[in-house]
Amino acid sequence: MVFLKKIVMKKQIYKFLFLKLGGWRITGTLDSNLKKCILMVVPHTSWHDFFLGIFTRGIAGLDMHYVAKKELFVFPIGSFFKWTGGAPLNRGKNENKVQSIAKIFDTKSVFRLAIAPEGTRKKVEKLKTGFYYIAKEANVPIVPVAFDYKNKQVVFHKPFIITEDETSDLIFLNKVLKGVEGKIPQNSY
Repeated sequence: MVFLKKIVMKKQIYKFLFLKLGGWRITGTLDSNLKKCILMVVPHTSWHDFFLGIFTRGIAGLDMHYVAKKELFVFPIGSFFKWTGGAPLNRGKNENKVQSIAKIFDTKSVFRLAIAPEGTRKKVEKLKTGFYYIAKEANVPIVPVAFDYKNKQVVFHKPFIITEDETSDLIFLNKVLKGVEGKIPQNSY
């Protein structure tokens, strides 16, 4: 009972800070029945995006995850990364990152993986496609998510099921999130 009260209290604090004080809102929803997916988060222009994700995760009340280099998951900071939804990734030269991440889906009953497909916080003209190949390998849908700083909203779009037409899929996914303004507008996709 005490644990449940702590979760409710944390959610209320997140809502107060994020929605009331920050003036943000969350548009759309992430269906709690969707246990495994790729959350394609665009744009990624600032380290602030991490905290935007943490607030969104806390308010939604759903587990959402990310991967980071395994070296971060050591004492004492490793507990923080695990608590915030992190999963360690071996980034060795001989490791196929797509397959390594797709394997994580097999080991978890719930794994909603947030990925910033720009691969950097700098300006890019084209998204990297690793998120797409991970979704394909893991056989999970992609949920486009916009971190829209201009309108102070996090937008969850409907899940997208990958088809056999990779070119059309990527054109569609790029169009859904193109032009959303990030924290550093000039770096937005």
